Order: sequence, then structure tokens, then C-alpha cells
Amino acid sequence: MSVGGGNMKRLRLQRGWTQARVAREMLRVAGIRDSEPVTHREINRYECGRRSPREWLPVIAEVFGVSVDDLTTPPLQTDETTDDYATSIRELSARLVELDNERHGLPIADTAALAFKRVHRQLGTGDHGRDVQAAAAELAEIAGWALYGAARYEAARRYSQEALLLAQLSGDRSIELITLQNIALVAGHTGSPGIELAIARSVLARGQLAPRVEAMFRGREAQGLALTGNTSEAKRSLARARVLLSDGGSSGDPPWSWWVTDRELDRQEARTLWATDRWREAVPVLRRALEPDSVHVGYRNIAAVWLLDCLVHLKAWRESTEEVEYLAQVVPEMAGVVSRQLLSRTAGKAKADPSVPSSLRDGLEHLEREATADPYAF
Repeated sequence: MSVGGGNMKRLRLQRGWTQARVAREMLRVAGIRDSEPVTHREINRYECGRRSPREWLPVIAEVFGVSVDDLTTPPLQTDETTDDYATSIRELSARLVELDNERHGLPIADTAALAFKRVHRQLGTGDHGRDVQAAAAELAEIAGWALYGAARYEAARRYSQEALLLAQLSGDRSIELITLQNIALVAGHTGSPGIELAIARSVLARGQLAPRVEAMFRGREAQGLALTGNTSEAKRSLARARVLLSDGGSSGDPPWSWWVTDRELDRQEARTLWATDRWREAVPVLRRALEPDSVHVGYRNIAAVWLLDCLVHLKAWRESTEEVEYLAQVVPEMAGVVSRQLLSRTAGKAKADPSVPSSLRDGLEHLEREATADPYAF
């Protein structure tokens, strides 16, 4: 960075000015009207360190209302630069979440993971403050979630652990909570429902949770209970979660809790029924889970895969055919590896049933091929 360049950018951002505005102010202060020796391109060169503004320092200092010494003193890590970096991290996180929740979701795992690795390296260069740590925690949490969706479970655990550490260091309990939910999710999905249940109950025991957050952990508790054989307790947890949502939430709900809706609880309840072979009970819940919702999540269609599996087990061939026709339309754009793997297993297992009608078997074979097809092929 050239002499004064770093401070120029900081002072400009404080005022919300463009580089063109700074150039105009410099010309005004210098009394230059008939030519433009300074433009926004020149300001960009100053700020990036490609040129020194030495001859213009008194003018720049007057523009910003500071002394030349203030302008040229190398900046410490200030709140303003910290805020700027934290904001850029949060903007990236917001874009990743938006992409993840496109119509059928877009694969963001690699982008999110690489972005966090860069931020992680930057964190090691000095004290960036709690706001940057909190922003980094959010990015790591998103990477952990995305890696789970990509079926990269060990990586998902590592990134979630980093998110948890950064959230705790920064004092950001909101990100700590969503990260714990993700860790519990991965545990339950990879065959450790007892850990899923223990995490949910440890969070619930702390108390002081916003309504949507408590509903989320009640749903996670219900899944852990059901998958460890406590179905009656699981029903009570889900009922409590639905009551919390029916109260309408509160202003204390964190921004990330937008996806905790009745349809999300339907998906969570359906998972417990499907995973414990209660297929007939699961079907109406899964149909509700696939109804239009006030919000959209990219992983919604995993409920359609569970529904197909239930219908095949029940030998409901007409309904199974309808579900195969629906999935055939969406599977080419289904980004989640977890959903694709489950669909491949479901279709492969179903087509092996000798009682399956030949027309349905053809559809199942098509789904199996599509679910395992090269995602980069046209």
C-alpha cells in the first residue's frame, strides 16, 4: 500500500464516497476546473498502492478533514477495516445461502470450503477482532452444512468444529446454536442418533432459546428419540415444537431460523417414521412436507425420495408411478449428493422387487441411472 493509500480508502468508506467523488473533491479543493489531472482511476491506483499520492497529500488531507500526519501514519487494525472485512465475509455467506436454496439447490460445498480456508489463513495473520471471528464462524457453518449435503461427512465435521470454536471465541451464540444443530444432524445421519439426541438435549437444558430455535432442537430431539426407540417421547417433542411455531415466533429469532417452518417439522417427523419403517404413517406426513411453503429450501425433494421408498414398501404401485414421474423431472437438477445417493439406493432396491410392474421398473431404472449420472454432462 502506498503512502496514505490505506487511510484514503478507510476515510472514503467511512463517508460512503465513491472514488469518483474523492477525485471531484480533490479538484474542488485544489481549485482546478479546466482539466482533470485526477480521476477515479487515479484514486484507485493510490488506494491499491500502484502509485503514490505524495504531491496531493495536503489536498487529500483537507478533503477528509485530517492532518497530513493522520493521512500518512500506517493504520492499525481499526474498527472500520475490521467492519469492512467482516461485511465482505457476510456478503459472501449470504450469496452462498441463496445459491444453496435455489430451485433444487446448487452445489456450494467447494466454494464455501475454499472461501473459509482463505479467511482462516487471514485470521492467523493477526488480531482481527470478534466481528471478523463471528463472520468467519458463519462462513464455516455454511461450509459444514454444504459438505454434509455433498456427503463429505468427515469434512463437514471438521468445518463445523471450526465454526463452533470461532462462534465461542467471538461470543456469537446464534451461530454456535446453528452449528450444534448441524453437528447433531451429521451424527444422526451417519448412524449415531444417541449423539444427535445428546446434543439436542444439552442445548435445550440451557434454556433461554428463541421459539424457532427451541422448535428446531425439539425436532432434532424427536429424531434422536425415535431412532433410539423412544417413539412416544419423540411424538411429545414434535408436538411441543409445533406449539412453539404456532405461537408465531418472536423478534428474538435469529435470522438463520427462517427455514424452521411447519413444513420443516413435517420433514423431521417424516424422517423418524421412514427410518423406523412406519411407512403407512409416514405417507401423509411426507405429502404435507411437499406442499408449497412460505419459504423454499434446496433440499426439499429428499422428502419425495422418502415418499417413493414408503410407497414401494406398501406396494402402492399407482402412487409409486406418480412419484417416479415427478422425480424424473427434478433429478437432473438435484444438487444434493445425499439426496442422489438415497434416490439411487431406493430405486435400485425397489426395482429388485419381483412384484413391481414392468412399467414402474422401467421408471425406477431411469431414476437410478439419472441419480448416478455425471453431474457435469449435458
